[in-house]
Amino acid sequence: QRHSCWPKSLQSKFILLSTLNSSHNSLLFVSVFIILLLGNYWFLPVLYALWLYLDWETPQTGGRRSKWVRNWTIWKYFTDYFPIHLIKTSDLDPSQNYLFGFHPHGILVAGAFGNFCTEYTGFKELFPGLTPYLHILPFWFGCPFFRDYALSTGVVSASKKSVSHVLNNDRGGNVAVIVIGGAEESLDAHPGSLTLNILKRRGFIKMALKYGAHLVPVFSFGENELFKQVANPKGSWLRTLQERLRKMVGFTLPLFHARGIFQYSFGLMPYRKPIHTVVGKPITVQQNLNPTLEEIEQLHQTYLRVLSKLFEDHKEKYGIPDHESLIFK
Repeated sequence: QRHSCWPKSLQSKFILLSTLNSSHNSLLFVSVFIILLLGNYWFLPVLYALWLYLDWETPQTGGRRSKWVRNWTIWKYFTDYFPIHLIKTSDLDPSQNYLFGFHPHGILVAGAFGNFCTEYTGFKELFPGLTPYLHILPFWFGCPFFRDYALSTGVVSASKKSVSHVLNNDRGGNVAVIVIGGAEESLDAHPGSLTLNILKRRGFIKMALKYGAHLVPVFSFGENELFKQVANPKGSWLRTLQERLRKMVGFTLPLFHARGIFQYSFGLMPYRKPIHTVVGKPITVQQNLNPTLEEIEQLHQTYLRVLSKLFEDHKEKYGIPDHESLIFK
């Protein structure tokens, strides 16, 4: 674990800022856009709108990552805060392309962002020759300014076109990181929860087969421990509202809380719980441009078995009781 010489109170402020890497930041950027549009500098958002039109396809064609942004010091404080660790279980051949299935979604997806969108957990050293691309909902790339900030970290769209672009690399060395459970799984992100929304998710299997990308299950231990979520059991009014929102706009809003900046009783800052993101062994996939439903189902079942084994092999090490197992739904 790395240590910071900064005062804890100041470090916490950095952490608070760094955790606002999705909906919070997008709202901030949209607000700035509207303020500029209604003020004396209206021409700036107008010029940006033109830029947005010309640059619309970038999130689907590999993005526009910035080494400088990925090395921002704020990400060091972000990864040190929990802290976030990346664990390798097998060498990966840089001449191949890979599809990482990331589990679970959690509230923040901190493990995915910290490991694959910053340079502070050692991905480059552990997996030389590989370039990770974290795929998120296309919706976020319509948010002014936020899209450019997100693209600079190595985030790209989760559209079929975007995943195809990443995996269709003849030289190999690309890694498409997909949070398989998606926004729906975030509604089950309660401390101690081991429920994964995966039984109906087969699109990533079909993409792996189409491009011959090797499948790699990734389990992030501690991801669900960062926040407490307001109780939302199936059938409750809150869960019903959240699921309707997800169906309408593609994402949902878990009602969560954790600690504050200077106190531990209540706030929106995540708890300081260690995250251990374990990258499993690859499942070799032979390219099949037109896989049958039976072939997709067979590889899906193989993936579930390998993911379960990855979890079982490491759960005791990261504080999961022996009698606990993954629940697929």
